[in-house]
Amino acid sequence: MAATANASPRLPTGAGVVRSRRPAPAAASAPRWRGGSRRQRTLLCRSSTVPAGAGGGGRMEDYNTAMKRMMRNPYEYHHDLGMNYAVISDSLIVGSQPQKPEDINHLKDEENVAYILCLQQDKDIEYWGIDFQAVVSRCKELGVEHIRRPAVDFDPDSLRKQLPKAVSALEWAISQGKGRVYIHCTAGLGRAPAVAICYMFWFENMNLNTAYDKLTSIRPCGPSKKAIRAATYDLAKSDPNKEAFESLPEHAFGGVSDLERKLIQDRVRALHKS
Repeated sequence: MAATANASPRLPTGAGVVRSRRPAPAAASAPRWRGGSRRQRTLLCRSSTVPAGAGGGGRMEDYNTAMKRMMRNPYEYHHDLGMNYAVISDSLIVGSQPQKPEDINHLKDEENVAYILCLQQDKDIEYWGIDFQAVVSRCKELGVEHIRRPAVDFDPDSLRKQLPKAVSALEWAISQGKGRVYIHCTAGLGRAPAVAICYMFWFENMNLNTAYDKLTSIRPCGPSKKAIRAATYDLAKSDPNKEAFESLPEHAFGGVSDLERKLIQDRVRALHKS
């Protein structure tokens, strides 16, 4: 991610997305992942009917152009194909934004989702014409807890600052053991996978490359490794006079010691309590 959100004032925040498919005929309605393993159930697609005028071709083209320029990745977001997501583990799903209340029904009924963690800013949701209050209301009706930890799209500095709070919310929700957590940004290829990778790195005893490769092998995407390493450094080092992260070697804090991991976990959990 090489630029900030200020580079494109027309656009909201959000990340890239794996393409999903339109609803299949009733005789072949099982979801599919293009090029993936059906046995692993890695990418499950759920199409939504997009309101007239929302997510139009020009809007998507502008968004994808900005994403490719700022994030320097080949991914695209196809809002017209509906919500899509990847089952990362028994407790975690990463995907794109729910577009209508029926998407919440699907996540609850088909994927046992008990929590939704939204990383979008208000302007992201407005940009795509989502009736956000209808989505949140359906969450309440179904007993799905909706949590927001907004971060600016295409902005690694904002992501760095927000990762600890977002991972804190994710770790708490998973620890409740009530069902899966669905974490999303706009398209599910930048902010949301970065939070999931941080959780795997900090709480599942993986190094960054292992966590990153595991998630991106399931859901091809391009979250910022630098933002993740920087957030790790911020949590692991308590000295107020510590050197600037930017002065460290390129791959610094792609791994942590046991002591540093324990400190990170304690600090992340404390964020939820506060």
